[in-house]
Amino acid sequence: MPSKTKTAKTVHRCSQCGCETPRWLGRCPECDAWGTLGEAAPTAVAPAGAARIALDGPVPIGDVDAGSAAPVSTGIAELDRVLQGGLVAGSVTLLAGEPGMGKSTLLLQALGRLAAGGTRCLLVTAEESCAQVKLRAERVGAVHPDLLVVAETSLPHVLAHADATAPQVLAVDSIQTVVDPDLPGAPGSVTQVRDGAYRLVQYAKEHGRATVLVGHVTKEGTLAGPRVLEHVVDTVLSFDGDRGHSLRALHALKHRYGGTEEVGLFEMTERGLVDVPDASARFLVDRRPGVPGSAVAAVLEGVRPILVEVQALSMKTAAPMPRRSAAGMESGRLAMLLAVLEQHADVSSTGADVYASVAGGLRITERGLDLALALAVAGAQLSHVTTRDTVAIGELGLGGEVRSVPQLERRLTEAARLGFRRAVIPKAARAPGRIDGMAVVEVASVRDAIGEALIPAG
Repeated sequence: MPSKTKTAKTVHRCSQCGCETPRWLGRCPECDAWGTLGEAAPTAVAPAGAARIALDGPVPIGDVDAGSAAPVSTGIAELDRVLQGGLVAGSVTLLAGEPGMGKSTLLLQALGRLAAGGTRCLLVTAEESCAQVKLRAERVGAVHPDLLVVAETSLPHVLAHADATAPQVLAVDSIQTVVDPDLPGAPGSVTQVRDGAYRLVQYAKEHGRATVLVGHVTKEGTLAGPRVLEHVVDTVLSFDGDRGHSLRALHALKHRYGGTEEVGLFEMTERGLVDVPDASARFLVDRRPGVPGSAVAAVLEGVRPILVEVQALSMKTAAPMPRRSAAGMESGRLAMLLAVLEQHADVSSTGADVYASVAGGLRITERGLDLALALAVAGAQLSHVTTRDTVAIGELGLGGEVRSVPQLERRLTEAARLGFRRAVIPKAARAPGRIDGMAVVEVASVRDAIGEALIPAG
């Protein structure tokens, strides 16, 4: 165990999350990792924007010029939707996602369109060669004289290139591979990532240059590196999707210049990422009505109503523990709904494997999916179907009740736009105004919903 006598200049820093404590502890108080605290010199990094604070005195808030915070469009509609208009001068955006999701492709397309609009951009590629970047740029149509590229991993050299070229947008791909030779640790270590991020944020604030950092995620799906990386940037974007599908979703986990309720949808093609403005039509294009185990739900992704098909399959099994497989939804939610169906609707899945999926590759965590999922499972068990033009909206409680969900009218309007003429909704919800061409059926329980929405197959 380390010596109990320490000088005032020594701290103990966690090698996993970067947390600092004045004395040694067996477990990190921030990330709960064991044996990760070691002696280190205290961090002495000036806060981002400290130089500007020293020069600019306090002013009345009404006199502050907010024009500098006006966003500049990236030229990609779905990205601008999530960013609430585009990139802001002096802001720092962290784009994170699993390998192979298309982070570098999305970044390159955005830089190419910004450059085509007259914005000078510098892309620092720390993982690929310039030749590799050019090949991708030619494929996605991002070759433009105002888009500069340099292959560099040294942080002092990165800042020197930025000073020499004076870009309006600086992009670093990725922050985990940039290293400062004057700091200890290998690329991607806590010290390198944390201090490198501080330097880049300070540079962006002092020079008023929008900066985009690409970040890696761990195998658990969380952002790699110290937690301070998420705190110090202005915006954190998560880019994810199912490897078996071409659909990609962009979420804002943090955004200091707007809300985080929007979601951007893209489709990966041979020529890069393509916007998916009509997500509902995209998810229902392959739907086969009249098949047991299928139901349509109107869910919310942020504030965006999307119609998705929920599918379920039930197969008898002799195994002592039947399988419960869920794709595109929480597996625990599926298990709970199976218990509710058995207890309150006499739809038993005992002795049967149950498979449930959200068709199209989108992952849904919103509770408005519950009623459609229950109808799909019940239909698979009873060999019943929902009609072609029926949509189900509602959350299920443990008592079998159908509970209300937010933004019901927006969901119904989206369903009516796509040709659905009948909606099964919670009785407890406030009845929305009349939706043209839409018949609304109010149900109080899952048993009532099954009786109203399902009919025998054939």
